Amino acid sequence: MLTHTPEMPHALQQLLDREAAITTLALPRRSFLKLAGATAGTGLVLGAFPPPAGAQAAAAGLKPTQQPSAFVQIATNGDVTVTINRLEFGQGVQTGLPMILAEELDADWSLVRSRNGSSDPAYLDPLFGLHMTGGSNSIKNSYTQYRELGARARAMLLSAAAQRWNVDVATLRTRAGEVIAADGRKLGYGALAEAAMALPVPEQVRLKDPKDFRLIGRPTTRLDARAKSSGRQDFGIDTRLPGQLTAVVAHPPVFGARLRSLDDSAARAIKGVKAVLRIPGDLGGEGVAVVADGYWPARQGREALKLDWDASSVEKVDSEKLLTQYRELANQPGARAFDADMAPLATAPRQIEAEFIFPYLAHAPMEPLNCTVRLGKDRAELWVGTQCPGLDAAAAAGVLGLKPEQVTMQVQMAGGGFGRRFVGSSDYVVEACHIAKAARAAGLDAPIRTLWSREDDIKGGYYRPMHLHRARIGFDERGNVLAWDHVLVGQSITTGTVFGQFMVKNGIDGTATEGLRDPYPVPMRLTVHHPKVNVPVLWWRSVGSTHTAYVMETLLDEIARATKQDPVAYRLRLIGDKHPRHRAALQLAVDKSGYGKKQLTAGRAWGVAVHESFSTVVAYVVEASVKDGQPVLNRVTAGVHCNLAINPRSIEAQVQGAALMGLSMCLPGAAITLKDGVVEQSNFGDFAVPRITDMPQIAVHIVPSAEPPTGMGEPGLPPLAPAFANAIARLTGKPLRELPFKLA
Repeated sequence: MLTHTPEMPHALQQLLDREAAITTLALPRRSFLKLAGATAGTGLVLGAFPPPAGAQAAAAGLKPTQQPSAFVQIATNGDVTVTINRLEFGQGVQTGLPMILAEELDADWSLVRSRNGSSDPAYLDPLFGLHMTGGSNSIKNSYTQYRELGARARAMLLSAAAQRWNVDVATLRTRAGEVIAADGRKLGYGALAEAAMALPVPEQVRLKDPKDFRLIGRPTTRLDARAKSSGRQDFGIDTRLPGQLTAVVAHPPVFGARLRSLDDSAARAIKGVKAVLRIPGDLGGEGVAVVADGYWPARQGREALKLDWDASSVEKVDSEKLLTQYRELANQPGARAFDADMAPLATAPRQIEAEFIFPYLAHAPMEPLNCTVRLGKDRAELWVGTQCPGLDAAAAAGVLGLKPEQVTMQVQMAGGGFGRRFVGSSDYVVEACHIAKAARAAGLDAPIRTLWSREDDIKGGYYRPMHLHRARIGFDERGNVLAWDHVLVGQSITTGTVFGQFMVKNGIDGTATEGLRDPYPVPMRLTVHHPKVNVPVLWWRSVGSTHTAYVMETLLDEIARATKQDPVAYRLRLIGDKHPRHRAALQLAVDKSGYGKKQLTAGRAWGVAVHESFSTVVAYVVEASVKDGQPVLNRVTAGVHCNLAINPRSIEAQVQGAALMGLSMCLPGAAITLKDGVVEQSNFGDFAVPRITDMPQIAVHIVPSAEPPTGMGEPGLPPLAPAFANAIARLTGKPLRELPFKLA
């Protein structure tokens, strides 16, 4: 159900330096609206022609990211193909970005198509200056960009029509893919495309007033919905090239371990196996790749390998021992993020002392990691669903001994990722390139698709970090917080990466602490410890807010219960008037849920939470129960404040998916644990994910706004688990301070 109701700096210098070599000329004006591949009567656009020698940018004052030539092509039959500058991996940008461009272009939506971009500089994030899909920034950062691209293209079409009719361009208007004259004459965009190609690209354009939007704000079925629902959608894993071989890799059981010995005789004897290759691995380790003419013989070959691993020089992490170490570290002095006076703790009339434990979590997207590499004489071409094609292209070039401009990234549709396809080390892309290089040296001249299994994916590292939180809170009988002493222990995601230079300040990784305190004006002292652990970690959908929102929202609820206050009224009092978007989202969820007005079924309780992440506020009001000793989430009502809703239907889908992923953190078995350095989980049989029977009824409501849109890929996740936990705590009388939930 759906109803309509300062961050990173502009450029990340180190990353840009790595990407600089792949910068090429933007597509020139003559490729704008090009009818490449079109045959008489078909109007089929296959892509833009390559730029002619010596071609110049269409407008000297415009950047490649501002030139329509790389983003929109119009065929003779009026079909409009919009290129997206992001990875589509379920969040809906393959529809949302074309909607924005088509709105200003005044296109006929029924004729709009979309396609993926590449590592061309035209497809850099216009704010951050690098190729990236992450941080829920796709719509947020490209909203104005795609509006201006559509407006520039529309202006060129209007100018072409004015010249053809010999009229003042000011007398013309557009509507649904046609230019319309004052006397009623009409010309379709397809008929004007060739003439528009020859015209200058305007630098300044006037954008629509939001009240005149025809497409933006309208619930719209996604352009990829039919292909995905019918099984016809191709993903990176489906790449098929002539003569292609498949590789699977035996990774070390302990991160960073190396081979002591290898016996591959049995593997080489399996029919279809072409080569067994010893390759460098991630984190200083090694791997063994089995290359075969299909996945099954490659998998059989890997199982036939006799491997002796040497892990003597790397740390063998044990989850239980690590928790003990974290507890000891929490008692020691550390770096401070907030440093309020803690003296009132000694005299506070009421106190809470709490410890929270959050495990490692795998990303576990439905499409496991994969990358196909084809080597030429002095070039390489990669097919991969990547969140950062420029970074991965530079990493591939380094492995292959090529210049970055000699590497072409063919960005593929990806079946999920949740952050796992944006890795500073480019681990799985680097691995695929090492295999292709070693295979070439072994005499195999063929494209090679490196494919991870589900087990490889879950055991393969780069997890959401394990965290320990401790809080000691002093408050009065009205719930006024007098002092909040907080300690956080967990690995840093960004230390040692190109992002650490602006995300780590005073030894504290901002991704770990985001979401603590705000919007509640509590006097907090925050101490942070970032231990180094031999477990590779990475952002996981909504990053630090996956644990900080849980801690804040459950502790506030506990204070409300202790002081016998309504949890909604208590939050609204703390929020005050300084955070109107929080108030609006929470109030909308409350009003639509019937909270405080309807009588709940016996055995059910309300739970509430609200949290801002990536500039969007999401509030949940849930109904939950306990059945056979297990918590059950029955109903969810969401209030969302993301400013202007580009496609309400996509927002609904994102909130539903994020809520389900938030629920996954609560279920028994939703944890990655290690014993003697080895990850104990390997598949969905022992790393729990929600099933269809776990999905609650969910209604999504959007606060109306005409302000520029904020992100929606991640904000729906953080407040779900605490809202659920708060409901269960009201039923059982016991707060839940460990994920996944443990009621016994």
